[in-house]
Amino acid sequence: MFQSVPNVSEARNEATVQLLSDAIASTAGVSLLNVSPDVDHNRTVFTFVSESADAMFQATMAMYEAAVPRIDLRTHRGAHPRVGAVDVVPFVPLRGSDMSECVSLAERVGESVAQRFGIPVYLYEHAATADYRRELPAIRSGGFEGFPEKIADERWKPDFGPDKVHETAGVSVIGARVPLIAFNVQLATDRIEIAEKIARSVRGVSGGLRFVRALPIRLTHRGIVQVSLNLLDFRRTPIHRAFLIVREEAARYGVEVLSSEIIGLVPAEALYAAAEWHLQIENFRPEIVLERRIAQLKN
Repeated sequence: MFQSVPNVSEARNEATVQLLSDAIASTAGVSLLNVSPDVDHNRTVFTFVSESADAMFQATMAMYEAAVPRIDLRTHRGAHPRVGAVDVVPFVPLRGSDMSECVSLAERVGESVAQRFGIPVYLYEHAATADYRRELPAIRSGGFEGFPEKIADERWKPDFGPDKVHETAGVSVIGARVPLIAFNVQLATDRIEIAEKIARSVRGVSGGLRFVRALPIRLTHRGIVQVSLNLLDFRRTPIHRAFLIVREEAARYGVEVLSSEIIGLVPAEALYAAAEWHLQIENFRPEIVLERRIAQLKN
């Protein structure tokens, strides 16, 4: 089975989000599992799966067909960094598929997106063509507004498509990766500098947790700030460890944690680990979860 979790730079226009959802869901052989729009980020995360690489390809191309004419980054405003209307499209191997198949799928989609829409495409993570392009923040650095200058650099020629940023749709980043958890923590303050200090303390690149990326985000509609986290490998950096560091760092500045949230879907294993740790369950194993045992009976 294959999973894709595209991030699209639109959340405030409900009609556009619905059109994209319909484009994915109406593809034969594809199941749309989750749609997570965030108006402050002005970004929607879609999660869909299929047993067929061809069906994943068709669903992704249908999503682009719906998104490209309707999203104009020249007028787009949101708290989350972005370089494209369809900003990033990762493919993730689940049961019965492997990373090499996802890399091939990413390359196929990337080439087709470039040809059909004239959008420059960059391959990332396991599909990357150079080590310095492997990580998403490196590609996204400078944002949509800075990309016309960036793409002129020989090092940043796209993997597919023209050496010119699409006027309204920007560029797209497409790749293959392991499961990632998008996890946000809301703080009881509107001081973005506190969120930045906490993000710096938890993110791997600045000396925090190795498999964590973190950004400070201002949630204007709620009058608070957020530490937005990507957990790149939840088995090596569990979700509860990242949360505890954010909470402890916030306490240093006299700030409480209001809540946390998962964007998209989360592997059950990650939540099992958090429950085991917080409850200090001596005999914990997945088989003691009632619904899991019932599901095993059905199989």
